[in-house]
Amino acid sequence: MATLLRTEPGLGTALRAKRRILASAFVGTTIEWYDFYLYGTASALVFNKQFFPDASPLVGVLASFATYAVGFIARPLGGVISGHLGDRIGRKALLVASLLTMGIASTLIGVLPNYASIGILAVVGLVGLRLIQGLSAGAEWGGSALLSVEHAPAGRRGLFGSFTQVGSAAGMLLATGAYALTQGFLTPEQFQSFGWRLPFLLSGVLVLIGLWIRLGVTDAEEFTAVKDAARTVARPVARVLREHPRGILVTIGMRLVQPAIYTLMTVYILGYLKDRRHDTTSGLAAILIVSAIGLLSGPFWGWLSDRIGRRRIAVGASVGVVVLIWPFFWFLDHGSLAFLPLVLLVGMNILHDAIYGPQAAWFAEQFPTELRYSGVSFGYQVGTVLSAAVTPLVAAALLQAGGGAPWLVCGWFAVLGVLTTAAALAAKDPVGLRAAQPATAEGGAGA
Repeated sequence: MATLLRTEPGLGTALRAKRRILASAFVGTTIEWYDFYLYGTASALVFNKQFFPDASPLVGVLASFATYAVGFIARPLGGVISGHLGDRIGRKALLVASLLTMGIASTLIGVLPNYASIGILAVVGLVGLRLIQGLSAGAEWGGSALLSVEHAPAGRRGLFGSFTQVGSAAGMLLATGAYALTQGFLTPEQFQSFGWRLPFLLSGVLVLIGLWIRLGVTDAEEFTAVKDAARTVARPVARVLREHPRGILVTIGMRLVQPAIYTLMTVYILGYLKDRRHDTTSGLAAILIVSAIGLLSGPFWGWLSDRIGRRRIAVGASVGVVVLIWPFFWFLDHGSLAFLPLVLLVGMNILHDAIYGPQAAWFAEQFPTELRYSGVSFGYQVGTVLSAAVTPLVAAALLQAGGGAPWLVCGWFAVLGVLTTAAALAAKDPVGLRAAQPATAEGGAGA
C-alpha cells in the first residue's frame, strides 16, 4: 500500500493532509458498515428465533431477511436527503451526522427486548431502528466517496476512492469477527440469550473514534470553490434527474450485480450452509479471510482502474459472475468446505472487488461537482435496493420454487450480471483524458 501512495515531488504537507482524508474515509466508513453488517449477520443467525419464534423455520428466515431488506429500502431516501444537503452545505457535515445516527441505532438494537419480552413491539422497534440504519447508510457512501475522490491528485481518483470501498470490507471483517469471537467464547445457549447483543453494544465505542477523526477533515477545494462562487443548486436532486438521466441509469445498472454478489456471499450463504450442510462456522471463517484480503484487493482494483480504465475491469468481472455463479452453487451443495475460502476469494476479492473498488471514482465522474452528491447517492442507493435489498428474499423464494435446486437462483444472478455489463459498456470512462483534467463535468452524463 505504501508503494501505491508513494510521495511525489511537490506534495509535501498536502500529501499528509490527503492521507488524513483517506483515513477519515476508511475509518468512518468501516464503522458505518460494521453497524450495518452486524444486522445482516444477526438476520441469518439469530433474529428468526429472537423476534419471530412462533414462525416455521422458513417463514422465520424470510421474516428476518425482510427486516434486513427494510434498511436497504430506506437507503434511497437517505441518499436523496443527504444529496440535497451535501450539494448545498458540504460533504463533511453530512458524514458526521450519518456516523452518529448509525451508531445510536445500532446501540439501541443491542438493548432491544425480544419478542418473548414485549411481543410485537419488539418487531416494531427492530424495523424502526433498521430504517434509521438505512437512512444513515444512504447518506454515508456518497459523502465519503466524494470526500476521497475530490481530494485525489490527478490520475489517482480510482485509488483514492477505493479507500471508501475498503471501509466496507473492514466493516464486514469487524462484524464477522465480532460474531465469530462471541460464538467461540460462549455456548450456543448463551449466544442466543445475550451474546448476539454484544457486537451491537461495541458500536458506541467505535462511533466515538470515528467522530474524532471525521471532525478533523474539510471539504475539498473542488466543492468549496462551487459553494464560494454561489454555484450551488436549489434543488440538486430534481436537476440531476432532469439533466443527467444517463448518469443516473448507468450508476443504477452498475450497482446491480455487485451488491447482490456481496449479499449472497456474506449473508445468504450463512443460512444456506446452516440448512444444507448443518455448518455454522465455515462460512464465518471464510468471510473473515476474504474480508481481510479485501483490504488490499479493493485498492489494487482502484489503482489498476487508474491505469487501464474502469470499464474493461467491470465488464470482465460482470461476465465472470454470469459464468461462475453456476459452479458456485454446485460447490455449496457438494464441495469440500475446506476450500470455501478459495471459492469466496474468487467471488469476492476478484469478481466483486473488481467492480466495487473503482466504483467511487467512476460514479463521481458521471456528474458535475454541484450535482455530484445527489447523482452518485441516488444511483448508488436505488441500484442497491433493486439488488441487495431483495437478493436474500428472492434467493430464498426461488430456491423454494425450484424444489430446493438452486438453478433459478443462478438465473437471477446471471440476469443481474448481464444488466451490469450493459451499464458498464454505456458509462463514460474518463481514463485516458488529460491527467490534469479534474473530476467535474468530464463525465457529465448529460453531455
